[in-house]
Amino acid sequence: MPKLKTNKSAAKRFKVTGTGKVKRTRAGKSHLMVTFSGKRVRRLRKAELVSKTQEATVKRMLLA
Repeated sequence: MPKLKTNKSAAKRFKVTGTGKVKRTRAGKSHLMVTFSGKRVRRLRKAELVSKTQEATVKRMLLA
């Protein structure tokens, strides 16, 4: 049987924590930041956990 391949686009976007949860960066931080409030910009800097409903899908793509 051939080796399983990691989805490389997913590997660049997600990281699995030591406890098995999946971290992701927040969307909407590529441009047009001047229109956002400072509070919103600071919130976008922080990583967020993937929702429980999507966690299994992402882990399958990462083979984790």
